[in-house]
Amino acid sequence: MSNIYRLIISLPFFILGCTPKLIEENKLVQKINSLDMDIYSRNGDKIYSIKSPDSSYNNSKLKFDFKKPTINIFKEEETKYIIISEESTLSDNNKLLIMKGNVKLKTLNQDEDILYSDYFVWNIEETKYLLEGNIRFENKNIILNSSKATMGSDNIIEFFNPVKYIIKDENKDNRYETNSENAYYNLETETVRFKAKDKRVKSIIYF
Repeated sequence: MSNIYRLIISLPFFILGCTPKLIEENKLVQKINSLDMDIYSRNGDKIYSIKSPDSSYNNSKLKFDFKKPTINIFKEEETKYIIISEESTLSDNNKLLIMKGNVKLKTLNQDEDILYSDYFVWNIEETKYLLEGNIRFENKNIILNSSKATMGSDNIIEFFNPVKYIIKDENKDNRYETNSENAYYNLETETVRFKAKDKRVKSIIYF
C-alpha cells in the first residue's frame, strides 16, 4: 500500500500547482475550488474518488478538509457505493476518511439500499466501514434503525443493539414493527438475520 500513499501525498501538490481554480494559498493552508480527485491502488485500480465544491489542504497536518463532498467507492472499476455528507476529512497520512453530518450511503442495486448516519469512518487500509449516530437503513422491503452499524467486504451490514426494524408490505406501507438485539442485513441475498446474546432468539427473514 506504500505506493498508494505516495500517490495520494503527491496529488495535493499536483492539483494545487496546476489547477486554475486555486483561490487562496499560504504556507499552511491551501484552498481549492471544485476539487475532483481520484485515488488508485499500486496495481492501477481506482479505489475511490472525491468531489467537493469547497476544500482545503493543510500542509503542516497533511490533511484535507472537504465541504459537501461526494465519495464514490469502486470495485473492479465500477462504483459500488456513493456517499455524501456535510463535511469530511482525509488525514492520518491519507489513510483515514471521516464524514460528518447527514451522511448518506447509497448502493447501486435495484433495491436502492440507502444507509443514513451522523458519522462515517473508513480506515483505507481496512475493508470495514463504521457508522454511528441515528442509523437508518431503508430499501423497498425493510427499515432498520440503530445507533451504530458496521459494513464489510462481505456485504453484510451489522446493526448493534438496540435495533428497531420495520417490514413493509407490497404497497410499501409499514406492516410489522418490533425491536431486537443485533441485526445483520445481507446486501447480496437480501436477507435480514436477528440474533440475541443468549443465542436462544434467532430468526431470518427472506424477501
